[in-house]
Amino acid sequence: MGLFERSIKVSASGLLQGRTDWHCHILPGVDDGFKTVDDSLAALAAYESAGIKEVWLTPHVMEDIPNRTAALKERFVELGLAYTGPVRLHLASENMMDALFDQRLEAGDLLPLPEKRLLVETSYFNPPYGMDDILSAVKSKGFFPLLAHPERYMYMDMRRYSALKAMDVEFQLNITSLIGAYGPEVKAKAEHLLQAGMYEYSGTDLHRLSSFEHLLDAELKKKVLKRIP
Repeated sequence: MGLFERSIKVSASGLLQGRTDWHCHILPGVDDGFKTVDDSLAALAAYESAGIKEVWLTPHVMEDIPNRTAALKERFVELGLAYTGPVRLHLASENMMDALFDQRLEAGDLLPLPEKRLLVETSYFNPPYGMDDILSAVKSKGFFPLLAHPERYMYMDMRRYSALKAMDVEFQLNITSLIGAYGPEVKAKAEHLLQAGMYEYSGTDLHRLSSFEHLLDAELKKKVLKRIP
């Protein structure tokens, strides 16, 4: 089909039907994502309409946003009491690999995804000092590192991605990267990693409802849609 391969709107593609969103910032009032419970409920209503069945709420935990585990659990309970729809809600976190992360990891004070997968991130421009050692420490504590949106790290190239995969680091795709939400360079890297089969998980990384609406209205090629984990 080549250049004439048909694209289809995400909303009509079936991509989101029965899907789990492994990474979003819908938990209200805790980071740079959704601010109010009403905003979060509007997002969850949109998820229902799109057919999403499960959502992992993954608020930031970093030195600049030092969310406490107990406080995040309290806010999660509040949202669960307010939301009565069918989407299943779960709580984890997105952990910046910084000094606070070192402390939380040592204390075991973490919110992992299923099977002790720990969603981690770095600066978009520079790796943390001793990144490989940090990842090894994650594994030594019995967790499995899952790197959030690797396509967005400008300092990484395919050699680095391959080295991380050799360390058994899993990758989580931001689906919105594929529609150019972060620019053409990130889009190209996401397509390359997807083509290479390097992603195990995907998510929206949703911070605003408008971003989800833009995703639904965007078009993707069928061969791209089929590869999204």
